[in-house]
Amino acid sequence: MSPVLSARDVVRVIESDRAAMDVLRATATLGLPDWWIGAGFVRNRVWDAISDLPVAPERDVDVAYFDPDRPDPGEEARAEARAVAALPGVPWEIRNQARMHLRNGDEPYTSALDAISRWPETATCVAVTLRGDAVHLMACHGLADLVGMVVRPSPAFADAAGRATVRRRVEVKGWRDRWAGLRLEI
Repeated sequence: MSPVLSARDVVRVIESDRAAMDVLRATATLGLPDWWIGAGFVRNRVWDAISDLPVAPERDVDVAYFDPDRPDPGEEARAEARAVAALPGVPWEIRNQARMHLRNGDEPYTSALDAISRWPETATCVAVTLRGDAVHLMACHGLADLVGMVVRPSPAFADAAGRATVRRRVEVKGWRDRWAGLRLEI
């Protein structure tokens, strides 16, 4: 694969992965407002492409959506059940970001992307959605760390406790074992 340097390159990585596109298409059928899929779904595929590795099996598919009119966790469970029916075998994790601020101890989020911007690492705060047949990308803190294979805490995790959380995530998830070119700036 050619180098991954730009937003278009990241979208190309997603579009060239049949399983990723199947997940995006299945999610689009759920009717969730303001939905995006981020975290490892994007980050891992990009780092695998840069490292010339095959895409690893999904640990989870983080679907973030925003619906302040339906904050009941039961709605998430019903969305996950519909997702499993649409595309079985995918480890769906669908969460309404309109209520996740309570779990995370933050001020209320204003959108799914506002919530995603507060995920632990800048390279994790990247998400895609499908509108019609077009994949749309949002990099809440830019793409430099994602395409540069840099692990850096997002602003929400910039304090000592947050940096410790990011270090633990790198270790527990085995990122340095999988991606030898990864740079830690924690």
